[in-house]
Amino acid sequence: MNLNEDIALGEQEADFSAVDKARVVEALARVLPPGALMYESEDLRPYECDGLAAYRALPLVVALPTTEAQVVEVLKACSALGVPVVARGAGTGLSGGALPHTHGVLLSLARFNRILKLDPHARTAVVQPGVRNLAISEAAAPHGLYYAPDPSSQIACSIGGNVAENSGGVHCLKYGLTVHNLLRVRGVTIDGEAVEFGNHALDAPGYDLLALITGSEGMLAVVTEVTVKLTPKPQLAQCVLAAFDDVIRAGDAVAAIIAAGIIPAGLEMMDQAATAAVEEFVRAGYPLDAKAILLCESDGTPEEVAEEIARVRAVLEHSGATEIRVSRDEAERMRFWAGRKAAFPAAGRISPDYYCMDGTIPRKRLGEMLSAIQDMETRYALRCINVFHAGDGNLHPLILFDANQEGELHRAEAFGAEILELSVTLGGTITGEHGVGIEKINQMCSQFKRSELHQFFRVKAAFDPAGLLNPGKAIPTLNRCAEYGRMHVKGGELPHPELPRF
Repeated sequence: MNLNEDIALGEQEADFSAVDKARVVEALARVLPPGALMYESEDLRPYECDGLAAYRALPLVVALPTTEAQVVEVLKACSALGVPVVARGAGTGLSGGALPHTHGVLLSLARFNRILKLDPHARTAVVQPGVRNLAISEAAAPHGLYYAPDPSSQIACSIGGNVAENSGGVHCLKYGLTVHNLLRVRGVTIDGEAVEFGNHALDAPGYDLLALITGSEGMLAVVTEVTVKLTPKPQLAQCVLAAFDDVIRAGDAVAAIIAAGIIPAGLEMMDQAATAAVEEFVRAGYPLDAKAILLCESDGTPEEVAEEIARVRAVLEHSGATEIRVSRDEAERMRFWAGRKAAFPAAGRISPDYYCMDGTIPRKRLGEMLSAIQDMETRYALRCINVFHAGDGNLHPLILFDANQEGELHRAEAFGAEILELSVTLGGTITGEHGVGIEKINQMCSQFKRSELHQFFRVKAAFDPAGLLNPGKAIPTLNRCAEYGRMHVKGGELPHPELPRF
């Protein structure tokens, strides 16, 4: 079978319904130790979804290897049997990227939870994929170092999942996403070959495959080891809280800060509904009468922080801030951030369910997007609270709904889809850090042309010709795009971005 034939197979929905569970269990039982294989329905239930709980499926079996050698043998067995494999970390993902395949193996890396080496002189750590994000910083703290990417779920999310989704966090504006804080990733391909991407040095020969594997959502290889960069802790960090009586002014202030040449350590935005939800939860001291607030952090030496804070204050005053506070000590700085970090659980306290979106738009259009979301709330008859990684235009609208009320989940999905479609129209993208998974797969048809999707399939086929790793995720089949109305059935392309609405 040649590469083009492999791509043609990948562009169709694969049928794995003929997979024989008994044969899979027998094959995996030969390569895994006792207690590392589960296949009874009650044991599979905890793995039926990731953080996007709206979509659920039971895997055929769950494998829990503890060594790379076991991962190699599991993948060899699955490849020989033609069985799909979905790798899973902590299960905190929010796009359905770790949703199991009903005819496949759920490969959990939860037992890969050791920090293998921490080198304070080289400022690196070698960790297994099941290590929690925050655990790296805790281990590095005695050396005055930390791991910079800090997603809100960092207390629970694993580094392997961070690599799969190229996660960010509130400090990604200055310190970058996961991809900017990696040196090397080791993994195993579907045919059981151990491969390495990147290098322990600052650069590696050949193509930049480290950037390719980061954010690939488990579709190219299963990660077994990660070398991360560690960052020195700043001498001082202070956070500015600014209140605005208009969301558009707040959005414009974000653009003004960046336009002034200021790159804060963090620059976050929350609307009034979000601040009300988190204030009731964590008592962060947010001004509840503000239509929007900004959190802008500066870090560095005391002199650098003082100079940057003064510049930020001047921009905020000129942008119409109604109130400006600067954290007076570390406790107050942490309190300011506690509210932002608690936005997702706060939403869970005020609504039976919520649907967290993730798109990215140009900073100058934040106010426009917020105004549009307010209009959508009326049309879909659902509330939405908004928290943004405003500095890089990454949106996290939280659509509140009740799945027990008929039609509300469908309206929430349509609401979210419209936000993503508008993100593309405004010059942005459908995801910033949560990945595509199954949640945004239809909007991939809006963002990318047929020729671009074809190239995605070429990359996938180069690593996984049979399409067994995380099938049905991230890259839509061309038939799916045609059904979604984004491409002509005969393969022509609709003009972009003037794409039809669903």
